[in-house]
Amino acid sequence: MNDRQLKKTVEKQIKRMKKAEKERSTLIAQTIFMGTLSLLFILPVLAGIYLGNWLDDRTEGYSIHWTIGLMLLGIIIGIVNVYLFVREHK
Repeated sequence: MNDRQLKKTVEKQIKRMKKAEKERSTLIAQTIFMGTLSLLFILPVLAGIYLGNWLDDRTEGYSIHWTIGLMLLGIIIGIVNVYLFVREHK
């Protein structure tokens, strides 16, 4: 390897490192991303629990069938939300 090739290789690597440094996420961006993911997951679960509890209160006797069912549905919806969001922001 001659001096010109070595110099070009080193310059190319330096450019690559500077580009990677500029594209690196900041701590605040990562925090916002994780907060968004958690909201996308938690809100459907909480909505399912709330609606299920309300429906169970409307039925006679002790029942948690609606709460459990809608909580599981909320978990599934939350997982799909997170998956779609992460896939979109790759």
